[in-house]
Amino acid sequence: MRTRPVGPSALLVEVAGPAEALALAAWVREQGLPVVDVVPAAETVLLDGADRTTVLAALRDWVPSAEPPDGDLVEVPVTYDGEDLDAVAEAWGVTTAEVVERHASLTFVSAFCGFAPGFAYLAGLPDELAVPRLDSPRPRVPAGSVALAGTWCGVYPTSSPGGWRIIGRTDVGLWDPRREPPALLPPGTRVRFVPA
Repeated sequence: MRTRPVGPSALLVEVAGPAEALALAAWVREQGLPVVDVVPAAETVLLDGADRTTVLAALRDWVPSAEPPDGDLVEVPVTYDGEDLDAVAEAWGVTTAEVVERHASLTFVSAFCGFAPGFAYLAGLPDELAVPRLDSPRPRVPAGSVALAGTWCGVYPTSSPGGWRIIGRTDVGLWDPRREPPALLPPGTRVRFVPA
């Protein structure tokens, strides 16, 4: 773990990966450390509005863990008919039915949100199932598209450009500013995809 100051009152903590970042973010919140916001990412946690001296002293007590906290479980119904489903099947060396079976058998964890409001980067795809992004992003990916890139899974909350491999679609609303929290899949949420 490495730390470095960011701006006048933030601290960036570098960790080994998304699970460790989630574990650290949860620990900081549980400890009630003097920070305004805790923002996990793939290999960092930003502690904004931090009392740096107090936070740095407290971080000496944190024991790194690759075990993310057990968050709420959200089941997302998916129609597996994405335009890249055949390409993913070919990359995995299986049939499209086996892609659906494997994807639906996994429990993902929302590691962090970014790219667009409500877009959760879902960790949990094994390294051997990693798929490359498209060589050239699509100018428009429909809202609700369930997609893969590397070892990440994600669901596009709105129509936007994107270069991930689309394997299906869902009608679940991922972002609603009237809901608390507005994101359906905030960091720490466990996610299961259920064939519709």
